[in-house]
Amino acid sequence: MQQDIQYCATSDGVRLAYATLGKGSPIVRTSHWFTHIDHELDSALFRHTLLGLAHDHRLLRFDARGNGLSQRDVDEISFERWVSDLETVVDAADYDQFALVGLSQGVPISITYAARHPERVSHLILYGGFARGLLHRGGEPEKLKQSLELMCGLIHEGWGSEEESHRQFFTSQFMPDSTVEQQHSMNELQRMSATPAVAERMLRATANVNVANLLQKVKAPTLVLHARGDLRVPFVLGQEIAAGIPGAKFVPLEGRNHMLLPTDPAYRQFHNAVATFLGGKPARGALPGTANFWQRLETAIGSVEHNWFIKLVVILAALTGVVMFFLEMWRFFKH
Repeated sequence: MQQDIQYCATSDGVRLAYATLGKGSPIVRTSHWFTHIDHELDSALFRHTLLGLAHDHRLLRFDARGNGLSQRDVDEISFERWVSDLETVVDAADYDQFALVGLSQGVPISITYAARHPERVSHLILYGGFARGLLHRGGEPEKLKQSLELMCGLIHEGWGSEEESHRQFFTSQFMPDSTVEQQHSMNELQRMSATPAVAERMLRATANVNVANLLQKVKAPTLVLHARGDLRVPFVLGQEIAAGIPGAKFVPLEGRNHMLLPTDPAYRQFHNAVATFLGGKPARGALPGTANFWQRLETAIGSVEHNWFIKLVVILAALTGVVMFFLEMWRFFKH
């Protein structure tokens, strides 16, 4: 699949990059922490999710202000700006109605947009998210603030450096069950997506989010998915969203990875749940973006091995070939 990258400008003059991929009914993925629309499509961490969402659909996604291909040098980074940036992008793409997908930090943005624009959101899909940011989740305020300052300190000291150890803290939370290669890719994506200053500003803005009062105002059919062992965003926060949105369907996923990897059994659960929710069918065989050529060939061979009709055709073809061989030999020696 080839994606088309375009630009639009916000009301405060910030240049936003957005990309469209695939064909079919429209799906919009909101922005979230560290994205890079040009790099993601080639990334082993994002490619499968993007191709899965773009399967039978036209997927629109964009880089948040300060991130990826969007304008890096910006004056304001705030939750309200993130919501208005989503409004700007879907208007620029001329999407009247669409399914809205929020992943992680993109979930409260999606909830807010859906509550404010019920006529434009046909379906709402929320994965691994929260309605209340870190500083609004209860508990001891001082400990929560200390946790936030620790993360900001790690970003400030090592986000943009060649040394991966500072970024590994976040990677270990996002993908505890991952390979060394996948962790390295995640560490690199963090460095590529934004400067340390922007990454820290985004983290602080996210910690102060609280859209719990908007959950009851969401009218769109809603699917909420969350990994039971998610180390980055606790499972209970996904349950809170599903309980707060009228009629929402909740799908618990097995595993600990906040960022679903192509080899995770939870990814097939996610893909099939989303496909069914949008009126499609669960996938058979390898999911989009999860298999290379040799894996697809192995799947095809496996299918042949389990199909008796194809086996019979192959046997008959082989027997026909043997008969033809002996007929030719007989004709050769006869003459």
